[in-house]
Amino acid sequence: MCACALLLLQQWGQREPGFKLKMRILWIVRQASRTGAPVCLNLARCLSNTTPVASYKYVNLKEEPTDFKSATDKAAETLLWTELIRGFTVAVSYIFKETATINYPFEKGPLSPRFRGEHALRRYPSGEERCIACKLCEAVCPAQAITIEAEPRADGSRRTTRYDIDMTKCIYCGFCQEACPVDAIVEGPNFEYSTETHEELLYNKEKLLNNGDKWEAEIAANIQADYLYR
Repeated sequence: MCACALLLLQQWGQREPGFKLKMRILWIVRQASRTGAPVCLNLARCLSNTTPVASYKYVNLKEEPTDFKSATDKAAETLLWTELIRGFTVAVSYIFKETATINYPFEKGPLSPRFRGEHALRRYPSGEERCIACKLCEAVCPAQAITIEAEPRADGSRRTTRYDIDMTKCIYCGFCQEACPVDAIVEGPNFEYSTETHEELLYNKEKLLNNGDKWEAEIAANIQADYLYR
């Protein structure tokens, strides 16, 4: 018998000596042998006077009440389909509320200035391309989706002769636009550029510059809105 059981028996023996104590111990041992539980556990349950904690969750199936009111309520729910009517009432109530959906593509939700969509190469207001062929975007790209070739011009400036992006490799992490020192390569607000072939997603320099010319107003506004956090 474990130590806690002996201690409890000693305390109980001081209160209830004699024949009753012996019969009580025999009854506890008999119950423990039937259930297979330790003797100390059964003894502790019998001697426990504490009330169950209110926060305990009752996991067993609760017995349904059998009084007249509960029986009539159960019969009414079964015969009159009250639960079905309540559910139908909730569904009908949403007809008169404002819808949470929009009629896409005729309606579109707002986009964050930090939204990362289709790539684009930007130009200066003078029309000169911004990219200086530093190749930082190519080096930082974790998917190795960018390929750049460059050569110096007659005036000594360095510009790209090839700027390719494999859009099927791109993971839209935004590292390229964060690494660019002149805000040349950006991820614009356009997200509707699905294609039917793989080749259409292999962007070259001409395609990227056309995207920049098309979305320059939106791109400039997004950069201006987010400049405090860059």
